[in-house]
Amino acid sequence: MLAKTRLAKLGIIVLLVAALAVVLAPSVSAQGGQTYTVQPGDNLYRISVRFGTTIQALVAANNIANPNLIFVGQVLVIPEGATTPPDTPPTNPTPPPSNPPPSSEIVTYTVVSGDTLFKIAQRFNTTIQAIVAENNIANPNLIFVGQVLRIPSGGGTTPPPTTPAPGNPPPPVPPGTSGAFELGGHVAGYGRVGEMRSAGMIWAKKQIRWNRGEGTGAAAGAINEAHNNGFKILLGIVGVPSQMGDFNQYVQEYAAFVGEVAALGPDAIEVWNEPNIDREWPAGQISGGNYTQLLASAYTAIKSRNSNVMVISGAPAPTGFFGGTCQAGGCDDNVFLAQMRSAGASNYMDCVGAHYNEGIISPDFRSGDPRGGHYTRYFWGMLDLYSNTFGGARKVCWTELGYLSPEGYGPLPGHFSWASDTSVAEHAEWLGRAAALSRSSGRVRLMIVWNVDFTAYGDDPVGGYAIVRPDGSCPACGSLSAAVR
Repeated sequence: MLAKTRLAKLGIIVLLVAALAVVLAPSVSAQGGQTYTVQPGDNLYRISVRFGTTIQALVAANNIANPNLIFVGQVLVIPEGATTPPDTPPTNPTPPPSNPPPSSEIVTYTVVSGDTLFKIAQRFNTTIQAIVAENNIANPNLIFVGQVLRIPSGGGTTPPPTTPAPGNPPPPVPPGTSGAFELGGHVAGYGRVGEMRSAGMIWAKKQIRWNRGEGTGAAAGAINEAHNNGFKILLGIVGVPSQMGDFNQYVQEYAAFVGEVAALGPDAIEVWNEPNIDREWPAGQISGGNYTQLLASAYTAIKSRNSNVMVISGAPAPTGFFGGTCQAGGCDDNVFLAQMRSAGASNYMDCVGAHYNEGIISPDFRSGDPRGGHYTRYFWGMLDLYSNTFGGARKVCWTELGYLSPEGYGPLPGHFSWASDTSVAEHAEWLGRAAALSRSSGRVRLMIVWNVDFTAYGDDPVGGYAIVRPDGSCPACGSLSAAVR
């Protein structure tokens, strides 16, 4: 009986191996060439190594717009002349040699915002593989602004040097990685401009819900209204989850839309809102990797139309609801951020978007919240996580930071009862301290107060967060002004 069981198990294993070989084996395209179906973990570099071809050849054969973006299940045509790999590919494709032979001519190039190895290779008339080998790059999808690359000669012309000649401007620096701390507020309208200015705010935020096929009219109106009132404008642009069925097509359409918006002259765009929960992203498809695919396309489109626009990654919802994991309905934000980092998100944002809106103690404290020690309860817990996840390479932009107080409104709904004891005086003091700490930390580029003038106070008591209280006063205006001035 035992021998039969072992034989049965062995037969199952043989069948599984055979099935895997069939899935991974290249097939023949209608045009007579080979095809290959993209597997988890693949990128164009690995596929090119496996088939003995180049990334440029794969891009040309498949009309790939962005060589950094391919997806599992995509069928690629393998150019003629490529070799046929063994039935079972190696677990790790052969890496570039650790000590490549010296090139006949080497120039150096400093990576700037918007660069990819594909763009750099085209510019210098060389190949991605040659740059990877010359610089011992482990992941060709991950390069960073300021990185100095050795470029082997490809026989073409050498572009102008990165180091500027006297009198010429330096290479662009991502807007979120430099600049002084600035303050703003999320607005319902512009009826409280005086209070905003007295608080030291120079930014306003509006969120736009984009439906496929819609034009840029709402965005243009929001930009003009803010600028006419003397404020910089941050537009949070979020789509509709139910419209994202054909994800790759949707990414292209969303990127095209935010590119058109960028051409209208906003000062910053936040790419999506809380993409780690199923209220804002399709259930079962939530991951930092999927979001980074959208972010990368959006960043490229925005910068191609207006390089002065600061691109902020969509702030995840701060939560521990999913127990330190990703589930069908969402991911804890720390897990989601780690996935973004692994997918190379820092190459496609100028600032890390973050929300903090559940505090019930002063932002000065790192412990003492009666609800427990979860990092989302604390200002410093959130700032440390969002800054450190990306190694400090990008500053944090608080695209929502607020404290909830029921004072002047009445009892809070049950799921917001945690803020029942927060007074307006505490609300004002803590906002001022959060602004002061953000400014002095050196790690925060922008703080958008949630919110200035919302008044709704029902199941979602947004009015309780507002700095303009029901009696028309603004106790937080003084504390905020003191923090930034």
